[in-house]
Amino acid sequence: MIRPIVLIMTFLALPACAEPPLPFDVGGTFALTDQNGHPRTQMDPDGLPQLLFFGYANCPGICTAALPLMGDIANKLAQTDIAIRPIMITVDPKRDTVENMAKPLAEHHSEFIGLTGDQTALSTAYRAFSIDHTLAYEDPEYGPVYTHGSMIYLMDAKGEVLTLIPPVMDAETATNIALRYLAPKT
Repeated sequence: MIRPIVLIMTFLALPACAEPPLPFDVGGTFALTDQNGHPRTQMDPDGLPQLLFFGYANCPGICTAALPLMGDIANKLAQTDIAIRPIMITVDPKRDTVENMAKPLAEHHSEFIGLTGDQTALSTAYRAFSIDHTLAYEDPEYGPVYTHGSMIYLMDAKGEVLTLIPPVMDAETATNIALRYLAPKT
């Protein structure tokens, strides 16, 4: 088992590299529906790199750190002329629907994409990224509360995972990790 703190320290010490440093296979194909009702796969239609997270729009837990961090990373990268697409794949498809995902995600970044689908399509994405999720309990204020993955996947435009970004980092550190993979090589 790889300990999270070792993984974080490894990211901080890595030089710019062309090959992903991950010691495990993660990522793959999926076909879901975005908050505008359009089909979407792991490939970005505009050729942008992507920040991918599995969570839900009304999550009172780790999503409250991950989703804003993804928006901050996108904004900081934009200052270096690198556009990136923040994406969330829902683990709560009953509440995260095409009709209601756009508004809460746009609060974190105007270009945020929310993805949902039927159970088969979502299960394909969960398996590809090794995402487990379980109903933890019913909260009187927030409704269903789920346990779910907590890493942000930095992906290229084709949907290949480059590295993982822990959502407990500050935006500057997380952006520097992304820049190691996305900055033009000189």
